[in-house]
Amino acid sequence: MEVSKATIQKAVAKNIISEQQGSALYHFLKEESRHTPSFTFTHILYYLGGLIAIGAMTLFMNLGWEQFGGAGIIFISMLYAGVGLKLANSFARKRLIIPAGICATFVVCLTPLAIYGAQQWLGLWPDDNAVYRQFHHRIEWLWLYMELGTLITGIGVAWRYKYPFLVMPIAVTLWYISMDAVMLIIDQDDMWNSHTWEFRAQVSMYFGIFMTFLAFWVDIRVRTTADYAFWLYFFGVLAFWGGLTSQHSDSELSKFFYFCINLAMIGIGALLIRKVFVVLGAIGGCLYLGHLASNVFKDSWLFPIALTAIGLGVVFLGIWWQKNEVKITRKARNIMPKPLQELLDKKLG
Repeated sequence: MEVSKATIQKAVAKNIISEQQGSALYHFLKEESRHTPSFTFTHILYYLGGLIAIGAMTLFMNLGWEQFGGAGIIFISMLYAGVGLKLANSFARKRLIIPAGICATFVVCLTPLAIYGAQQWLGLWPDDNAVYRQFHHRIEWLWLYMELGTLITGIGVAWRYKYPFLVMPIAVTLWYISMDAVMLIIDQDDMWNSHTWEFRAQVSMYFGIFMTFLAFWVDIRVRTTADYAFWLYFFGVLAFWGGLTSQHSDSELSKFFYFCINLAMIGIGALLIRKVFVVLGAIGGCLYLGHLASNVFKDSWLFPIALTAIGLGVVFLGIWWQKNEVKITRKARNIMPKPLQELLDKKLG
C-alpha cells in the first residue's frame, strides 16, 4: 500500500503518532521513494527521456547509419557507450539511482548494434538483404550472435551496477532468442504454415514457462532488496500466454482447459502480486467466453443470463473473500516455505 501525506495526517489526527513523528516519517518515506519507480512526473520524465534515447539506437534506427560502414558503426557505438557509462557513474555518485540505471541500460541496448557493425566490418554478415533496423521486427536466425552478445553484456553490466531496470534488456533478449533460435530448426519457406506455426507457438509457451520460473527464482533470491524479477515475469508470462493462445484446437475440452489455465494465472498473479498474470489471464478468460457466446451458445437466450449470474456470483465471492482474507491468508502462509512467506510479507506489508 502506498502511504501518502494524507494517510499520515489521519494517523496523527487519531493520535496514533505525534505530529513530529508524522512529519519525520513522511520525509523519510519521500526520500526512500526517490529510488523506487513510481508514477510521478519526475520519474515519467526519467523513463520517457531514457526510452527515447534507447529507442533512437534500437527501434527507430534508420538506414542512414549503413553509410558509415561496419567500422564507423562500431566507433559510434563505443562512443555512445562511453558517454552512457560516464553518465551512469556520475548519477550513481549523486545517488540518482533511476537515471543511473537508465543510462546503464542504454549501454546494454547498444550491444547488438556494435556486434552488427563488427560483423559487417569483418565480412561475417551472412545476409546482405538484412540490415540492423529489421532486428526488432523480423524473425531470423542471423540475429542470434547479436542476441547472445547482448545477453552476456547485459548480465555483466547488471552484475556490476545491480539496477533492476537492467533486467529489461536481458528479458527482451531472452524473448528474442526464443523466437529466432527456432529459425535454425524449421524451413523458413514454410514458416507460416499451420504445423510450423504450431511448433513455434509451443516453443514460445515452453520458453515462457522456463522464463517465468526463472523470474520466480530471482524473486525469491532477492526478496529483501529491489524488484529484479519484474521484467522476467513480464516477458516470460507474455511468451507463455502468447504461445498458449496462438495454438489452434477444434476440441471444446481443450478450449475449456485453456480457460482454466487463464483462471489459474489470475490466482497466481493475486498470490504473487504480479499484475501481468492477472491482466493476461483476464484477457484469455474473456476470449474463451467470447468463443462460447459467438460459437457454442450463439442461439441461446439463456447464455447472457447465466453469464450475468456467474459475474454477480464472482462479485459476492469477492465480498466473502474480503471478510475472510486475513484468516485464510494466515493459514495458507503457515504451510508455505519460509522464503515464499518472506517474499509475500514484503509485498503485502
